[in-house]
Amino acid sequence: MSALRSALLGILISLITTILIFKITETSLTWEIILRVNFTFILLAILCQAFFWFLWAFRLKKISKHLQFEMSYTRAIEITLNSMFLAAITPSSAGGEPLRIKMLSDSGMALGKSTFVVITERVLDSLFFILALPTFLIFTGFASELGSRVAIIFIIIFIFFIYFLYTILRDENSIQKFSKLANKILKKQKLADRLEIEMKNFREGSLKLLSDPLYLTMLFTITALMWSACFVIPSLILLSFNQDPCILLSYTSQLIIIVISLIPLTPGSSGVAETSMAYLYSNFVDLSILGSLVALWRLITYHLNIIFGALSLNARAIKKFFS
Repeated sequence: MSALRSALLGILISLITTILIFKITETSLTWEIILRVNFTFILLAILCQAFFWFLWAFRLKKISKHLQFEMSYTRAIEITLNSMFLAAITPSSAGGEPLRIKMLSDSGMALGKSTFVVITERVLDSLFFILALPTFLIFTGFASELGSRVAIIFIIIFIFFIYFLYTILRDENSIQKFSKLANKILKKQKLADRLEIEMKNFREGSLKLLSDPLYLTMLFTITALMWSACFVIPSLILLSFNQDPCILLSYTSQLIIIVISLIPLTPGSSGVAETSMAYLYSNFVDLSILGSLVALWRLITYHLNIIFGALSLNARAIKKFFS
């Protein structure tokens, strides 16, 4: 029930923010405008979002396989969609990672290795944003002041995170020291011992992946394709309105929006994402269609995550009902 309330809250905030954007930009959505929309491009945008899900699942399967853990593609898609749902109803999409860790562990993977898989996903995403955002800011010169600030803050946080992981996992002595500290704080030896075992599993997975640069390059390529599929969606929506797709400016804007959306304020960053989108796209998109652009973009990239994620979570109950 709490998940349903969070999902409804996220959708409500998203809808209210979009309505406000409609009012502020004086966007008018009439049947005449709707009939002029090229729905082929809308369908392509939806397919790009599905491609984003499938590539995420493919990457999850590949990282797991490198740890000698075989997982069916169907299971990988199930984990991805379920985590997308939880990410959509938690601040800063933070709920997706713990659920993926749990589902990987439930599938038979050691907790430390399942944690490694999920953190590897986030490190790959972060590396892509760190490399792509400054590149596109320099290449386009768009929103350079805001984008540079966002990039610098994100890079600083990422460096601290990597340094923290390195400090704990650089050798087995560091892990034992951290385990002893955990025991002093928690006063539970069994939990501290389990933590030490799982951290060693995590370290083993890290060393194994770092020893194979070709595999890392392949994973990074999948990550770049995955996010590019998502970032091209606004351009396809613009094409459906017979507008200039503004591919480079739109891609740059999406990079800025995704980093801003990490701020843990609302479920699935609803409200934050729409406002950021309206602010950035108002610089190069006709204001008369800005509200419609934001509404369709959020419907495809956020609301569909909730719908298909909820269907995935309840797949067994649905199958039982129809059988």
